[in-house]
Amino acid sequence: MKRRTFLKQTGLALGAVATVPSMAFTSDLDYKTMRPVKGKRCFSSKGVEQLIKKVKSDMADHELAWLFENCFPNTLDTTVDFEYINGKPDTFVITGDIDAMWLRDSTAQVWPYMPLIKKDKELRELIKGLVHRQTKCILLDPYANAFYKDVNKISKWKSDRTQMLPGIHERKWEIDSLCYAVRLAHEYYTITGDTSIFDEDWQQASQYIIQTFRTEQRKDGTTPYTFNRTTGQMLDSPVHWGLGRPVKPVGLICSMFRPSDDASLYPFLIPSNVFAVLSLRQMGTIHKDILKDDAFARKCHEFADEVDAAIQKYAVLDHLQYGKIYAYEVDGFGNQVFMDDANVPSLMSLAYLGAHKPTDKLYLRTRQFLLSEHNPYFLKGKAAEGQASPHTGQQNIWPMGIILRAMTSTDDKEITKCLKMLKHTHAGTGFMHESFHKDDASKYTRDWFAWANTLFGELIVKLHNERPHLLKEKL
Repeated sequence: MKRRTFLKQTGLALGAVATVPSMAFTSDLDYKTMRPVKGKRCFSSKGVEQLIKKVKSDMADHELAWLFENCFPNTLDTTVDFEYINGKPDTFVITGDIDAMWLRDSTAQVWPYMPLIKKDKELRELIKGLVHRQTKCILLDPYANAFYKDVNKISKWKSDRTQMLPGIHERKWEIDSLCYAVRLAHEYYTITGDTSIFDEDWQQASQYIIQTFRTEQRKDGTTPYTFNRTTGQMLDSPVHWGLGRPVKPVGLICSMFRPSDDASLYPFLIPSNVFAVLSLRQMGTIHKDILKDDAFARKCHEFADEVDAAIQKYAVLDHLQYGKIYAYEVDGFGNQVFMDDANVPSLMSLAYLGAHKPTDKLYLRTRQFLLSEHNPYFLKGKAAEGQASPHTGQQNIWPMGIILRAMTSTDDKEITKCLKMLKHTHAGTGFMHESFHKDDASKYTRDWFAWANTLFGELIVKLHNERPHLLKEKL
């Protein structure tokens, strides 16, 4: 397929843990584009190309500009399958080196292009098609996190002990999967004013979302969802035969998996519950203002208030060094874990997602903890410092974490520090990776991770709009 050409052109292997020779990356690079040639790109947008040209022209650091040119369009260049089905746009977006579409990743991958859709008709249709495709996915199974376009494709995870329907790549229940679908539809409407996406299918999907969230509050102690996988990784399955650890029903929503696709330690995953509050309020607004369904809108807003109140009571807790901060996961019994995971939603990303202003005291205290030695997944090494993830072990830093740190910072020096780390840890490839070893960036995971690439591009565009002086300096 066309989407495969990226790996062929760059000589990369699917899903590999790569090691490249140690080298003085900056001096040896010639800054030739790493993008697929024009005829091999999956989708082209005039708006995106114009923006790349404009931003690059205002950047003083050639290597940083080269990284931006490679990374920002990576989703459109390599992962998009766009067509019209029965007269409606349909967009399938793979995550990169895994040939499946995650609800989370697909929204995040196109998110940086959203400001352009009002003027770029083709790009607007692409996003509209993704809303339609995500709606289909939710109607198929609101518990699944990743899907195939070809319903006849056999999943690598077909032996998972859960309900694996045709068209599902993976069925890990993650709150944020459904939140991202709401986030995309709401933003598309906000920018374009196009209400046609809220058709009968979307309305049915929104019913599924709220029903699933309600069920996973587990107020009666039960759930129809279980998941168990036979692997050598204990984080691939929730404990207790796929049910997860016990929870005390307090109004929070259970998430059996984190955005990293790792099983949660305690089922009440707080960043995802905060995200759910935002999504429920967005759904409520849509149903009230557009669909004129006051009863359903009221359900959404009351549900959001209930979850928010539970977060404040059970997840804003005293830390020995930092006072009142967010816990990452809790169980309602009083147990909690203080940490973070570089994936989004994370505690660091709450200001990025719009749940907090970067200057909010609770967020700032939490952020101070996250960037300290008291956070077990904040690593410092010879190559860089940054947030990690249990998904990649105890030694690997995630570029995504460094990017989100810069995006949520109000300090020029901190942002510049993050840019320097990103510039010096791409291992000469011209792209972001899933993770890299804290002492040696040439040891990294995932050559082709479109979300991380596009998120880096989003950071550069944000700085170009809000702090252009930082891009006028050579790092």
